[in-house]
Amino acid sequence: MEKLKAVIIEDEELGRALVKKYADQTNTIEIIAECENGFEGAKAINDLHPDMVFLDIQMPKLNGFEMLELIDTSNRPEIIFTTAYNQYAIQAFELNAIDYLLKPFSKERFFEAVEKAVGKIKSKSQTPFETTVSKLAQQPLTETLERVVVKSNHKIHVIPASKIKYLEAQDDYVMIYTTEGKHLKQATMKYFEKHLDAEDFLRVHRSYIIRIDQVNQLEPYGKDSYVAKLKDGAIIKISKSGLKALKEKLNF
Repeated sequence: MEKLKAVIIEDEELGRALVKKYADQTNTIEIIAECENGFEGAKAINDLHPDMVFLDIQMPKLNGFEMLELIDTSNRPEIIFTTAYNQYAIQAFELNAIDYLLKPFSKERFFEAVEKAVGKIKSKSQTPFETTVSKLAQQPLTETLERVVVKSNHKIHVIPASKIKYLEAQDDYVMIYTTEGKHLKQATMKYFEKHLDAEDFLRVHRSYIIRIDQVNQLEPYGKDSYVAKLKDGAIIKISKSGLKALKEKLNF
């Protein structure tokens, strides 16, 4: 049997070296790329089409779940997570990962994971990937969302939460307005409402979440209605409950 192609995505050199060492002792896989971060990893997967990936979760710039959102779904490799943190196991297996190797792991445990991956690849049984990854990537590794990752026009945008001015619901997507432009992301308002810092952001309408310090003034709009005028001139509809909550935040 021809060896299966594998990619290592791990920010620590010692971690990459250990996976490479164990992989070289198998008769079934060949490491074709080693990547230090999620951006390199996404490019390697999209360009090289590996059969399996050894993926760390906690990495700078992009975590493992965010990185998976950036790969072409047609290139869906089998995923073996390698991490020092056990709290992400549920998310990993919801993604239908082959295995979850908790560092430090033994050679025997590594071989067991590889054997599972080889069996899965041979059976060619695949599961729906795009929707699952999108949902998992929306689950931040910390309770408060510090950044948002958006892929558009073959570019990857990492948007710090501090640069978001407001968000607008658009069917199954959310338009994110920032200090540098706007980006459309497949996500829900409920997700952003839950995970953006409540000290800084407030959902003022079913279709809008605003950054509180962007509010310039509140103005009446028709009968019993108000809008918020933001510092950039944007006009945002406000519901009755949103108005009450916003006034409390602004100490009106």
